[in-house]
Amino acid sequence: MPSSSISYLWRDRDASKGFRTGVSLHSHTNQSQETLDFLANFGNQFPMIRPVLSRMERQAEQKHGVRINYAASYWTPPLTPKLAFDLESRQIEKLDLAPMVSISDHDNIQAPMLLRAVPSARRIPVSVEWSAPYGGIQSFHLGVHNLPSANAVQWMETLREFTAHPSDARLTEILAALHHEPNVLVVFNHPMWDLYMVGKDKHQFLVNEFLQKNGAYVHALELNGLRNWDENRTVRRLAERWNMLLISGGDRHGVEPNANINLTNATSFTEFVHEIRRHKISNVLFMPQYAEPWKHRILQSTIDAVRHYPEFPAGSRTWHERVYHPDAKGVVRPLSELWPDGHPPRVLSAILGIVQLMGRGLVADGLRIAWSESHQLRLALGEREG
Repeated sequence: MPSSSISYLWRDRDASKGFRTGVSLHSHTNQSQETLDFLANFGNQFPMIRPVLSRMERQAEQKHGVRINYAASYWTPPLTPKLAFDLESRQIEKLDLAPMVSISDHDNIQAPMLLRAVPSARRIPVSVEWSAPYGGIQSFHLGVHNLPSANAVQWMETLREFTAHPSDARLTEILAALHHEPNVLVVFNHPMWDLYMVGKDKHQFLVNEFLQKNGAYVHALELNGLRNWDENRTVRRLAERWNMLLISGGDRHGVEPNANINLTNATSFTEFVHEIRRHKISNVLFMPQYAEPWKHRILQSTIDAVRHYPEFPAGSRTWHERVYHPDAKGVVRPLSELWPDGHPPRVLSAILGIVQLMGRGLVADGLRIAWSESHQLRLALGEREG
């Protein structure tokens, strides 16, 4: 029987005692390409934002000859692979645990491959967050951890080929093949998040259909460190329904370390995979940052994405170096290269200035109080009052 334990560091400061290792799963670096489709969706959902976006779209076309294409644009998180690895490792080391870090960028393995040339990170597993199309209307995000080094590149070609030509039957074949790699861990990331906005009922139907077909090849369901309490509670109920293991996954995109980790006595990532797959034991620890109001944390993550980091390597310092869009010829380039003077339009700078102000000082403190979730903290992820 699967055995998932969940603990909270703000409730029990000794929760990590008795374990030798902390495992950070599911975090992102500047090798991830994050879609800008959400901006267009915001404009459709919030009428107040649409005029601002329309003005930017007109200016881009009139002044620069570029028609804004949200689907073809993307942004990258601020942290380089080494900075991300060190951030996650330091948080775990503060608990007197040996760190294991599995970075899983969207649909590429560049970060772990680069880190394997760094002595302190040479044992990092080769992992990816695969956006796997399913049901013809959305994709499920699957954490595929610890791909075999000898054929990791070939595995990525297989995943990319499927993404370009998806079929539900072929997806089952690929998952079965990954399952037959004894040291690979497959995690269903944020399974209850209707990321593609197909509708709650439709999304839940597809999730359950997917697990009915493929649950034997998925080794755990993720409790996501960037999703809210209610959603993670539904994941817990989903795990109970399908008799599946729960596992941590921070999903960090900014500069706050993952809000949850796994605790283990494993001394290698492969040994940790065996603990999950063979022994079906998972010990999830939520870190103090998860106790912060969720809306405040999402705002802070947004601010992290648009902040300037003068100490970072060139290309990662300013937000307009980290946002990419096709130029007039269709070549994807950083926004800093698309603007003649290298600086964003004033209207856009003003908007971002307001967002950044919301994360500072008294404004941030007031929002944190307004968004307090003390009731949620008492109930945690399944406990009942009384």
